[in-house]
Amino acid sequence: MLSVNEARERILSNFQATATEHIPLVASANRVLGKDIVSDQDFPAFNNSAVDGFAIRAEDTTASPRTLSVVSDIPAGTSPTVILRPGEAARIMTGAQLPQGADAVVPVEETDFQNHHAGVAAPKTVTPTRQIKSGDNVRLRGTDIRSGEAVLEKGRVLQPQDLGVLAMLGIPTVLVHKKPRVALLSSGDELLDVSAPLEPGKIRDTNSYTLAASIEKAGADVLRLGVARDTREAVRALLDQAANAHVDLILSSAGVSVGAFDFIKEVIESNGKMDFWRVNMRPGKPLAFGEYKGLPVIGLPGNPVSAFVGFEVFVRPVLERLGGKLDRDRLKVRVRCAEEILSDGRESYLRANIQMQEGQQVARLTGHQGSGNLLSLVQADALLIIPAGVKCVPAGQEVDAYLL
Repeated sequence: MLSVNEARERILSNFQATATEHIPLVASANRVLGKDIVSDQDFPAFNNSAVDGFAIRAEDTTASPRTLSVVSDIPAGTSPTVILRPGEAARIMTGAQLPQGADAVVPVEETDFQNHHAGVAAPKTVTPTRQIKSGDNVRLRGTDIRSGEAVLEKGRVLQPQDLGVLAMLGIPTVLVHKKPRVALLSSGDELLDVSAPLEPGKIRDTNSYTLAASIEKAGADVLRLGVARDTREAVRALLDQAANAHVDLILSSAGVSVGAFDFIKEVIESNGKMDFWRVNMRPGKPLAFGEYKGLPVIGLPGNPVSAFVGFEVFVRPVLERLGGKLDRDRLKVRVRCAEEILSDGRESYLRANIQMQEGQQVARLTGHQGSGNLLSLVQADALLIIPAGVKCVPAGQEVDAYLL
């Protein structure tokens, strides 16, 4: 069996980022940036006031208190023409451009002018109540962004604050990677629709919901193909449907083990090839990777937890690469085991809950670790990673964990 790292690298070597497209800025949240963004100007573009107050020459307050003549009223959005001379001030609003001659702003609360109501005219004179230093309450040009400065990096998933920066830069359309498209199918005569009453020997199809939501959360679009019954013809029909849709990845769950009715591998090999179908991990040993009619196929196990773990370990990195995201190892955290953990020597991904105790993250398993037990997965906020070859982790020992 392949190691987890070897299997992941063999899978990833078959994928590259999707093409790019221009989309409106308003629709670009959570999309992956297709090129570096470099500013072509300074921001702020001019010296402006950080508060509502009075633009002044700081040296005029060295002999405080000193009464200044108010010679102008400067709202935000205007370009002042006044030039302040010694002994003069201009009322100014937050964000408004500083007039020439001014090098500081005194907040209105720190003056003798106490009428702060909207619509009130500027006073004839104003007296600062304390000494002001040059630069006080002034946002200088270029203190946020300099012209020529790299602002956003290609491969970044655009966050709300990124859209704000792009708007500030005057970029109405954004170059992003196209969303990967994944065809998803389940396999098995035992599977019922979510709305169907349970029957003897049957179970409801949980994987199609868990995996579809995981695909969308990873930034890809999903084509739901439904359930393939346990016949070659049914499996082939759904795989052909995926091939005809020209998706970027075919993802299946169940049908890749060694059961008498597991036909996924056989059908794939009849119109493509299998690279591997077993990985030295727990849960999720029967994991398949191959190609059907020129399209990559990942076959996850049928047990719900195995399918979820297989997605997190193998499929999510594929979707991130397809989506153009920066190639970065998934963030791991170090946690201390609250109890002894036994393993079978395979690289294991165990469901756990993490809590802070005495300044350290402590992990406890969330009940039975059977690969069909979904409740313990729902209760977990992390997957503990027990390395291959380790059969016992003593209580108090630290291990790596993926946060969920």
